[in-house]
Amino acid sequence: MESSGEEIILKDVKISVRQFGILVIIYTIGTTILIIPSGLAADAKQDAWIAAIFGVGLNLLVVCLYNWVGSCFPNMTLTEYNDKLFGKWLGKLLSLSFIFFSFIGAATALFYMGDFVNTQVMPETPIQAVNIIFAIVVVMGVRLGLETLVRAAEIFFPWIIMLFVILVLCLLPEIDMVKLQPIFSTGVKPMIKAALTVASIASLPFIMMLMVYPVNVNQVDKARKAFLTSTVIGGVFFIIITFLCISVLGTKMTARHMYPSYALAKQISIGNFLERVEILIAGIWFLTVYFKTTFYFYGFVVGFAQILNIKDYRHLVLPLGMIMVVYSLVVYPNIVYATEFNTKIWIPYTLTVGLLYPLVILGVAVFRKSMPKK
Repeated sequence: MESSGEEIILKDVKISVRQFGILVIIYTIGTTILIIPSGLAADAKQDAWIAAIFGVGLNLLVVCLYNWVGSCFPNMTLTEYNDKLFGKWLGKLLSLSFIFFSFIGAATALFYMGDFVNTQVMPETPIQAVNIIFAIVVVMGVRLGLETLVRAAEIFFPWIIMLFVILVLCLLPEIDMVKLQPIFSTGVKPMIKAALTVASIASLPFIMMLMVYPVNVNQVDKARKAFLTSTVIGGVFFIIITFLCISVLGTKMTARHMYPSYALAKQISIGNFLERVEILIAGIWFLTVYFKTTFYFYGFVVGFAQILNIKDYRHLVLPLGMIMVVYSLVVYPNIVYATEFNTKIWIPYTLTVGLLYPLVILGVAVFRKSMPKK
């Protein structure tokens, strides 16, 4: 029997455990290393790096939840088992809320890319041009498919590691331990808020992984362990960046900067010879944000295609990509609004979609399995 187009494109595509782990690490780093130190410094002050460690602990709990949900439906994507659990209409309504979340994630990541280039790298270039060029590459990646994306991630991953190691080594002479004192002086409430900030940006968006995990991953048992391990490795990246921001820039400067890790890279000066190497952090940023944006967009397009019962999702890539570009230009009217949104709206929104939503799915699945069969 001939398979449908959807099955050829989605169900038959398999990625290795190593590729899945690399995807998780890059997705964890994503926008995190450039914007998260600012929010942590504003909440937890000089204890921001400790809050980042607590945040990684929360990340692991969230991943354990997603592993549990994935084990209940090993051969389905998130939008597919919505229909199975909740019925046709309620399931599609829940799927729409999920793909809207992925659409918001893709548009905001695209905004941050355009704003970063426009304000830090090429101020004379309009943000519209940056967003369009970046979106073209995102659309190309999604149209080529999951297997092509993870292979590209494999190629670029060693470069991300190399650039990060160079950045850290160059900043070691600039560390001032006095700026980290006094330790544990901010109190419990700010630490909890900062840890939730970490989870809202780094791990709760992992719900997107349920569009490919475990249905598109080989060796599911090993993939569960890789999910946890890769979350820790990705967490180490932003713990180190947050530690460096606080110990080099100080609390006030870190909290004041929109992109403190880029300002951090500007501090590198070795022997009046090695200077102006902030392009290192920009290189890491460009690569990781590309894959995070692309995967957000992949979840949005594939989920939308499954809701509409469209066999080949690639027909939707270009028109939905155009909508994403337009929305990325209006999602944040200005940086002040973006800061307010991230601190007051994004955390409860991600807790609803990334925590409450999978808990409901898991509860319904367990309840239905416990019911006696007719």
